[in-house]
Amino acid sequence: MLYLWSILLVLVNAVWFGLVLFGLPGNWLIVISTCLFAWWQWEAKVFSIYTLIAIVVLAIIGELFEFFGGMRGARKSGASRLGSVAALAGAITGAILGTFLIPILLLGTLIGACIGAGLGALVTEFVRGKELKESARHAVGAGLGEFLGITSKFTIGIVIWLIVAVAVFWP
Repeated sequence: MLYLWSILLVLVNAVWFGLVLFGLPGNWLIVISTCLFAWWQWEAKVFSIYTLIAIVVLAIIGELFEFFGGMRGARKSGASRLGSVAALAGAITGAILGTFLIPILLLGTLIGACIGAGLGALVTEFVRGKELKESARHAVGAGLGEFLGITSKFTIGIVIWLIVAVAVFWP
């Protein structure tokens, strides 16, 4: 019966991972369901404490990459601190709007976040007196940083899912 429950955990976690594509906290849902499963089956010693700690740490790293991606990209391109904070705010706003306004399955959130980060940096830097060309360079940096942050979180989600999928069946 444990194998049946283990298969169900892997399938449920695959659904949770799919939510990452929509900008939802799928990695954390994988962590939560895996920790609950480990607690429920603690006597069977399905997961070691090290496996559980590893997936929590990876989920935190994924969130940090996503959250600070646009800010880091803006700063790397030379934007001010305020411009990088505006890139963060723009990414959040753009992700929400992109999900609803860009009717491309899964890509609306990603495109919206990248455009939002870029626009946040562009407008802030331009209003602060920088030339349009320089502000646009900061916008591109913020957009690329946001893209790299989101794809990093997605990649880390794959790693988390694989760790759980292997560990649940590993003796």
